[in-house]
Amino acid sequence: MKIGMVDIIERKRDGQTLSKEQIDWFVRGVTQGEIPDYQTAALLMAIYLQGMDRRETVDLTLAMAGSGDELDLHDVAPFVVDKHSSGGVGDKTTLVVQPLVAACGVPVGKMSGRGLGSSGGTLDKMESIAGWSHDLSLQRFKEQLAEIGLVLAGQTADLAPADGKLYALRDVTGTVSSLPLIAASIMSKKLAAGADAIVLDVKSGSGAFMPTKEAARELAQTMVDIGVDAGRKVTALISDMNQPLGHAVGNALEVAEAIETLRGEGPPDFWSHCLQVASQMILLSKRARSDEEAREQVRAARDSGRAFDKFRQMVARQGGDVSQVEEPQRLPQAPLSQQVVAPEEGYLASMNTSALGWAAVHLGAGRQTKGEAIDHAVGFVMPVKVGVHLQQGEPVATIHARSGEEALQAEQEILSALRWSREPVESLPHFYGTIQGGQDGSFGR
Repeated sequence: MKIGMVDIIERKRDGQTLSKEQIDWFVRGVTQGEIPDYQTAALLMAIYLQGMDRRETVDLTLAMAGSGDELDLHDVAPFVVDKHSSGGVGDKTTLVVQPLVAACGVPVGKMSGRGLGSSGGTLDKMESIAGWSHDLSLQRFKEQLAEIGLVLAGQTADLAPADGKLYALRDVTGTVSSLPLIAASIMSKKLAAGADAIVLDVKSGSGAFMPTKEAARELAQTMVDIGVDAGRKVTALISDMNQPLGHAVGNALEVAEAIETLRGEGPPDFWSHCLQVASQMILLSKRARSDEEAREQVRAARDSGRAFDKFRQMVARQGGDVSQVEEPQRLPQAPLSQQVVAPEEGYLASMNTSALGWAAVHLGAGRQTKGEAIDHAVGFVMPVKVGVHLQQGEPVATIHARSGEEALQAEQEILSALRWSREPVESLPHFYGTIQGGQDGSFGR
């Protein structure tokens, strides 16, 4: 039976399922540039409106993963664990979790991306360290993984190229928020990158792509199902993004906070988050028989200094200035710091976390247009959390800026993002639940 694009569009438009052969044909045609953008866009809109069932979503993901290079790392590492975060404000988790897990003897070879919207990117943060490069050949990637068990690289364009082409069209056709398309985009890259096991950190809240716990849970379940059907071990954590993770927001500030955390300091909420993610990665690798045993291994990796040494080795191998790791005060610093104080007495009731992320972007810590340069020194440090009681005039944040005008704008944006209450407010949880291999863990609050 001959496959045609019009037939595929009409089938999905009418709510019917697409066969594996039709999906494979479509992805191959997109990758090779044989299908016009207007027909691809029409199918994306049909998928957005009609959805895809589990089998279709898995078939789409596997076709996208197979559209380019697929890494096989088993010649240098028998079992590779990866993690993915759906993005958030102050989320520098990879910088801590990767070396923690590697220090426990589990190889972690990760390909990361740049910032998107109000969310910071792992590569942007790491480039605060002078000389550090994410641009590694596959040979160098494998050599480093074999030698120190830790690599953090940029994603090659040859990895799941169909995703890049489809995402560019989704971005301009109003179809980005389609759940099967989101899940296929994320998981196709993870599968192509050679991971045997994946821990997904799916954020929920005002600073996340998924604003509600229910939406985050649905996305997490879909991605876990894809991983299971593709023969991978997958655990998804539903985590809170109704306030920044940790205290620092901004590239060099976040790197410094990650280094503090690896040294046994850093914000308690951020360490708790890293401990949970890292222990799940250890469990998936079968290096521990229980959650508590995994946590003990992760704590020992931090407390002994092994995890910090792994981070230091990774920076050195990828050309970075190790003196900035050993002395974080040598990281880029903004010329001006300005304190933000509470405008009234009360309990911090809520934060518009996305607005806080944009305040950092407007300082220069992120991009407003594609290709825009980033100022690694700017941002802010905000130690207060939802539920805390403050007196009028007590410090809320410290802004690091290039000019007084930029600092004033950031102050106004930060204060506008906060809501206050006369009555006590309950603090927020770090996690709302876990999904493992298609089975739910505790969920909800």
